[in-house]
Parts: sequence; C-alpha cells; structure tokens
Amino acid sequence: MKPPTDLPSLRSFFDSIDWSRMEKEVADEAHARLVIVGPVNSGKSTLFNLLKGQVVSEVSAVPGTTKTPVSEHFGPFTLVDTPGFGEVAGTDHSRSAQTEISQAQLALLLLDAGAGVRQSDLNLYYEIRAADVPVLVVLNKIDLVRRDLQAVLSDLSFRLQGIQVIPISARTGAGVTDQLIPAIIEANEAVAVVIGRTLPAYRALAARRIIRSAMWWSLLLGAEPIPGLDLPLLLGMQARMILRLAAIYGESFTAHHARELLTTIAGSLVARYLGMEVAKFVPGLGWVVSGIIAALGTVTMGNVAEAYFESGRRLTPQQLRRLYQRMFRRPNTPPALPPASS
Repeated sequence: MKPPTDLPSLRSFFDSIDWSRMEKEVADEAHARLVIVGPVNSGKSTLFNLLKGQVVSEVSAVPGTTKTPVSEHFGPFTLVDTPGFGEVAGTDHSRSAQTEISQAQLALLLLDAGAGVRQSDLNLYYEIRAADVPVLVVLNKIDLVRRDLQAVLSDLSFRLQGIQVIPISARTGAGVTDQLIPAIIEANEAVAVVIGRTLPAYRALAARRIIRSAMWWSLLLGAEPIPGLDLPLLLGMQARMILRLAAIYGESFTAHHARELLTTIAGSLVARYLGMEVAKFVPGLGWVVSGIIAALGTVTMGNVAEAYFESGRRLTPQQLRRLYQRMFRRPNTPPALPPASS
C-alpha cells in the first residue's frame, strides 16, 4: 500500500479502519472481569470488601464462610469473591470458582502468609494458568509474618519458578494501593482501561501502560521490512490506543471523534510516515530506523491524546499540532499544556 504523502491520503487510510468493530472492542473492555480466588480463609472476602469500599461479602474466622460466588459491581466492571478451594465441612465449592475463573480477564490468587504455602496452593496456580487466564499471585496477611516476610516471599517465588509475588495486608490495606493496583494495571490492558476509568488517581498510570504497549507494537510493526505493509496495522493500533485513552478518561468518545482527533494529530506525521517507509529500502539499519520512528511517533501521539483528554477536550486542532511537534522533538519532557480555547 502506498504511504500517505498528504492529509487527504492520510484520511483515506483512516477511513479504511473498521471503526465500529474497534469501538465495540474497547467498549467491551470497560466491563473487564476481575476474580479473586484462593484457598479457604486466605482473606479473599476482606480484600474484596476493601476494594469495594463496603462490606458486601461475609467475613468470618470460620474457614469456608463464602459458599457461593459473590458478585458486585465495582465501577464499570464486576469484582467476584469466590469460595475457597478445598474441602470444607465435607463440601468442595471449587467448581463454582473455576467457572468464574474461566470468564475472567484477570485472576488474583490470594494466599495466606500466616498459614504457609501448600502444594494445593501451587496446584491452584497452575490450574489457573492452564485455563489461559492471566493471574497475579498475592500474598495476604503479611502483618502476621513481619520478621519472616522476605524468607516467605523468596520461598514462594522459588516454588513458583520465579513468578513475582505481591505482598499485601487486606486487613490494614498495606501494599494494596502502592503495589497491588499498579500490578493489576500492568497485567492486562483491558483491566488497565477499567481501573483508570474507575479510579482517577490511577489514570496516568493506566494511560502510560496503554501508550507503552502501543509503542512496542509500533516498534515491531515499523521494523517490518516490506514498505507499505505495516501502515494499515500501525494506524489501526494507534486508533485503538486513542479509543482506550478516551475510555480511561471516561470520555463518551465515538469512532467519528476518534478519527478526527487521530487525523488532527497524525497530520504532523505525514512526512514521518513517508520517511519511515523510505527507510525500509535500506536493509537492516533502515528497518531499525523505521521501527524507531514508528515507536516515537506513537508515544508522542499517545502523550498528546492524553493531554487532550486531561484538558477536557478543550484543546484546538492548532494547539494539538503544536503540542505534538514540541513533544516529538523532546519526547522525555512532560507536556506543558497550552492555554485552552474558550
């Protein structure tokens, strides 16, 4: 496909994108499902109630208090507290939990630091992995093992073949906001979108996660050696990034709005798109240069879009283009927003 040489030809590229399908995919991400699983009495209900901000799941010192999955809406997605795995009073409630896991975008495996890690806990981890569901391992009740915490973490990480373990205390809140939530954002793009949308304090972190992911994909696409083959995929990926950023900032953003914003920002990219494709004619080094140009352009585009949504969509097309040019020249400098138009 011939690379765009002017703004009209760039618009024709964007018109070829299936915006309706992409808009639906991003909208579906706003209903990502997060599931808490773990052995009995590991503190799942306590963590669930802490995240929700109110008591919706019964908490008790008696193992197996939760007998069926408890589902509650937490912002635009559903957080699910599940029964513990294992036999309690002669009844195994793990089947209902397994059903919830299969429907999740991300699972939190909560283990009890005070009780120690058993083989059944490790088996549960590998069961979740086998279900092809992303999983974070969370060690709860660290307030009970303060002196031995590092030893417990090291042992658990070793037994999980190097998997990073997140230490928290659901009872005191330690480690939840500064470690668990950021780890959730890093683990899954769909969950990053919904966390950023639900918790404004984490919007910037979620936005960086989306932009960084798009940057790496741009680097790979841009380094593709055949001129013109990468552009439709690159532009589609950048369009999805714009829609995800809009979702993070809670904007009611249609495909039409996204196309206009992307065209406005990318209008400054026409020459670079062309240069990126010309570089591909130089084997090896040219492919690397093309990939770097694509990645840098995507990061700058994402940063400008984030600034646009942060401003409440009050930046004019001229301000967006000036902001893009300034940020492309100095990509590591935080954007200084121009005065918003009245």
